[in-house]
Amino acid sequence: MNVCIIGSGYVGLVTGACFAEFGVQVVCADKDADKIAALERGEIPIYEPGLDAIVQRNVRERRLSFTTDTASAVRQALVVFIAVQTPTKADGTTDLTAVEAVAREVGRAMDGYKVIVTKSTVPVGTSYLVRSWIEEEHATGGASHRFSVASNPEFLREGAAIADFMRPDRVVIGADDDEAIAILKDLYRPLYLIETPFVITNIPTAELTKYAANAFLAVKISFINEVANLCERIGGDVHAISKGIGLDKRIGSKFLHPGPGFGGSCFPKDTRSAAQFARDAGERLEIVETVIRVNDRQRQRMVEKIERALGGSASGKTVAVLGLSFKPETDDMRDAPSIDILRQLMASGAAVRAFDPVAMANAARDLPGVQLCKNEYETCENADALVLITEWNQFRMLDLDRIKSLLREPVVVDLRNVYDPAAMRRAGFRYDSVGRCT
Repeated sequence: MNVCIIGSGYVGLVTGACFAEFGVQVVCADKDADKIAALERGEIPIYEPGLDAIVQRNVRERRLSFTTDTASAVRQALVVFIAVQTPTKADGTTDLTAVEAVAREVGRAMDGYKVIVTKSTVPVGTSYLVRSWIEEEHATGGASHRFSVASNPEFLREGAAIADFMRPDRVVIGADDDEAIAILKDLYRPLYLIETPFVITNIPTAELTKYAANAFLAVKISFINEVANLCERIGGDVHAISKGIGLDKRIGSKFLHPGPGFGGSCFPKDTRSAAQFARDAGERLEIVETVIRVNDRQRQRMVEKIERALGGSASGKTVAVLGLSFKPETDDMRDAPSIDILRQLMASGAAVRAFDPVAMANAARDLPGVQLCKNEYETCENADALVLITEWNQFRMLDLDRIKSLLREPVVVDLRNVYDPAAMRRAGFRYDSVGRCT
């Protein structure tokens, strides 16, 4: 089976590489000539553990290729995935400009039956818009080839995307005709061997499933952050509460880790988009709207926590920061909590020194004014406090004696609760974390 993936960003590249690993012939198309040229040289534009090896292997085996000629790639494929970016506009609605442009290009290029699959996260009803855009362009050219439209949302976690694709919790396929369903089930046939659950449904349900999943996980994160804030008021321990409720199989332990709030390319965008779509449909998602407010407020609370640790004001102080990406195992800085937190600290007069294992290039772009350092220890030199924002593994066993000798004051603000409060006090630090008795 020949597959075309239009859009060679995070979702498109991972999807294309993993299908190629299954033995499928895949062409990844993108209008960004520089990106395609880099991919052809073996340069991966994103940090995702294991992705470089899969791409290189499948390029070498001639199962995976890259092109800027989208029309040619479409003509060669039976299944065409749309995996372009769908950012949120200022008013909360989703920008479908790239999706429309791709759909129209597909309509002009189509020379036979195709299954057009929306992989990008899009509001409910977008796949039907894709159908209308394709039909409009196809008819203009005087052709009348059949095609199907389907929705196949992605559930890839950055930092674990390869495992998520190869061993997914589920595969969701939304389509309105049996032919498209049969072709997509055949494409995903390797996953039947490991008994992956398949959810076969209509298109609107598939589109909404992605939003519902991300919104629910965002609810869990914001809920435990609010509980953590309450714990700080009453002298409670949020970790004990997380364990106490997480052992309940109806709740589960995942996404019950307090911190500075969620970030990244999915949760912030998808919660805002879902809330706006629901408002437009006349059925407000009140819980999701509250989650958005809670998450925004949580970042501000972290700034206030840091300022308290600095004696009440960040003005004139130097803050050392470890971890800038929105989560470990990725270089993604999109909507990372670190951006809001550090910008506010600098606006209050603080100097910021920072280090992240892989996100330094993106941090240089997103956080001008931050002094980027070579490693975690250089970052701490002559700083008034150390702040942990992203819980990279290499930050879990820092040489605390060395850290204390480098800091002007033995102050640590741990926004991910990496360290034990009692142990940090014994080591001579003034230590603050999120939702724990210190």
